[in-house]
Amino acid sequence: MKIKKLAVGPLQANCYVAWDKDGGSAAIIDPGGDPEEIISVIEEEKLMPVVLINTHGHIDHIAANRAIKEKYDIPLLIHRDDVSFLTDPGLNLSAMGFGPLDSPPSDRELQDGDEIQVGEMMLKVISTPGHSPGGICLLISRSDQPDVIITGDTLFAGGVGRTDFPGGSWSLLMESIRNRLLSFPDDTIILPGHGPHSTIGEERQSNPFLT
Repeated sequence: MKIKKLAVGPLQANCYVAWDKDGGSAAIIDPGGDPEEIISVIEEEKLMPVVLINTHGHIDHIAANRAIKEKYDIPLLIHRDDVSFLTDPGLNLSAMGFGPLDSPPSDRELQDGDEIQVGEMMLKVISTPGHSPGGICLLISRSDQPDVIITGDTLFAGGVGRTDFPGGSWSLLMESIRNRLLSFPDDTIILPGHGPHSTIGEERQSNPFLT
């Protein structure tokens, strides 16, 4: 299994391309802009995209949805509580001066515990509301290495997601992090929606919002 990170769009959100093996099936997660860069990775690695997933519905994570979906004709997945964000400028923040947004609607509504098959790789949905009502993380279990969690804008290296946007809740965010994410082993790798990667152990010990 391989994961490629691309910092895309004006807010440099992390888009992840995850694939099961060389030339194999791939998931595109949070294409927040610069679709040509994402497509370039797909073509260079000779991958076969099978699914497009949004960890939540803010513009910096969904801005390239249409370009990617139309290029590869793949289903778009987002949690059911963020479905309306895809087409509502007030919810997805495009109305706040971040630029116009034209995302297609979702093809599948996710909920906690759902599993998304990508070739030989499985992504499990962890519902982590707080930054948005339908914020999710994606768990990728590995037999020979520490597990990986793509955390979107729930948990960062040294930080946590904002809760002052529509539908945000500080209490729900803290509950999501403490009860869902911090239940994983310390060596679990986290891949956030912005900034560098970290581990659950590092955040448990040193994240100022959690200590």
